[in-house]
Amino acid sequence: MKKNLGVIQAVYPMPVLMIAAYDANGKVNVMNAAWGMICNTDRIALFIDEDHKTTQNILQSKAFTVSLADRKHIDVADFFGIATGNKMTDKFERTGYTAVKSAFVNAPIIDEFPVVMECELAEVVNTESFYCIVGKIVNTAAEESVLDESGKVVPEKLDALTFDQFRHGYYASGEKVGQAWKAGVPLMKKGE
Repeated sequence: MKKNLGVIQAVYPMPVLMIAAYDANGKVNVMNAAWGMICNTDRIALFIDEDHKTTQNILQSKAFTVSLADRKHIDVADFFGIATGNKMTDKFERTGYTAVKSAFVNAPIIDEFPVVMECELAEVVNTESFYCIVGKIVNTAAEESVLDESGKVVPEKLDALTFDQFRHGYYASGEKVGQAWKAGVPLMKKGE
């Protein structure tokens, strides 16, 4: 029997995304965001508040990167979520991490995170219900250590973090339990 829990954000898992952008002076800022998703073959939507320092940087620079956080870098990923660039001017520098300029967009790539999408600002959607930054993905790069022999990202090697809205925990993903577009095939044939 199910127990009523009230109004909660019962979507699990949520991604742990590191969103990075330059300010007007070329200074790096990075934020942690769980409310983001792919919304087209070459688009990513980030449901982030307009008042974030990173959001303001994206609006100014018209570009950003989105990296996938991994277990190895959980401490810094969490720090990027609890520290605000609006109050902490040395937020990125405190981590000791390295940023390099993307060859594709005017945004920083954080070297330590293994997978990054380099994005141009495509549109801003501002409604009564949400504020959304939509980016056009112009390149995705990944460390060779998380790739298979055919050049595809291997989730077990990536060890990406996921976030749970229920108890605010981080979890590492990667165990493969089935194959998409195959696991349900027996039900397709049922009754034939």
